[in-house]
Amino acid sequence: MDLKDYVDSGKLPGVVTLVARGDDVDVRTFGPVERDTIFRIASITKPITAAAVMLLVEDGKLALDDSVGKWLPELAGPKVVRTPESPVDDVVPAQRPLTVFDLMTSRAGYGFAAPFDRPAVSMFGDVMGWDGRDVQAPPPPDEWVAKLAGIPMAAQPGEEFLYHAASDLQGVLIARVSGLSFPDFLAERIFEPLGMVDTAFWVPPAKIHRFTSYYRGGLVLADAPDGQWSTPPAFPSGGGGLVSTADDWLKFGRALLDDPLLSGESRKLMTTNHLTDEQRERGELFLQGQGWGFGGSVDLTHRVAGNVPGRYGWVGGTGTSAYIVPSTGQIAILLTQLAVEDADSPQYIEEFWEYSGNHSSSF
Repeated sequence: MDLKDYVDSGKLPGVVTLVARGDDVDVRTFGPVERDTIFRIASITKPITAAAVMLLVEDGKLALDDSVGKWLPELAGPKVVRTPESPVDDVVPAQRPLTVFDLMTSRAGYGFAAPFDRPAVSMFGDVMGWDGRDVQAPPPPDEWVAKLAGIPMAAQPGEEFLYHAASDLQGVLIARVSGLSFPDFLAERIFEPLGMVDTAFWVPPAKIHRFTSYYRGGLVLADAPDGQWSTPPAFPSGGGGLVSTADDWLKFGRALLDDPLLSGESRKLMTTNHLTDEQRERGELFLQGQGWGFGGSVDLTHRVAGNVPGRYGWVGGTGTSAYIVPSTGQIAILLTQLAVEDADSPQYIEEFWEYSGNHSSSF
């Protein structure tokens, strides 16, 4: 089934795809959307957040081996459950300080991991929220970090891949190190230089007519254009809070390939796997056999159609996907507005990956 069939049959409300190599850009739209339609991009926010941290590293304002306790004192002396299955009151001190590198590689001790009923993982979800797409739910950053500090780590720093929380922590870190709000830093250092004119944490009234509705299973309306993203959130989520367009993410993808926004060393660090084989295996639910760089996965094996060793990017829980392939210069983006309800990539996304990998097929 091609993407047009998904829309025509009512399985998807609308889709924008973009595949680019150099100046060759192929954009296709299906359903009531346009090339400049604004989407909730969910977790393909994560690579953008990671790039912002690397700008501060290049500025010399922090280093990857720095303890985050200097800027996040709430996390300077964390407690960790004695074993992964231990109750949340059976804790030991962290064996070493939490570092910037731990945040960048999503090995910060906080977040989601299977099985979700592990006491510390379950407590994280119950206290911090299970669904990062509910962007108006979290409190302001200082209050958010204080809540997080009251939860024991599910693993020692650097020990295990845990999903999502590290990217949100990166956003708080950026604000405290830079002295700017996280949204202002992104606007000043990434969005404005790259011309990402439609990327932000909310959609102003003048752009609401280009903003999608967001649906959950069975195309049930979950959020209208004048809903959660129509006002600035108290907590700008580095893990999944941005809205954007296909062309804006294309500009960011190009920056990861060859733009002077970041040095070649920073881009290489972002797009290189930093997990051990054991950490990848334990993170199978999210990683699906691949590795993790800074803010996104790195393909290491041919697991599903479209996997290309060295491909970097990620997927989002609102039905989004964005990847770059440094070896070929390809950028592939898919944006829709239907919630992904589990960790497995939907069939339509895998079909898009196969198409972008071949780039000779036609939907």
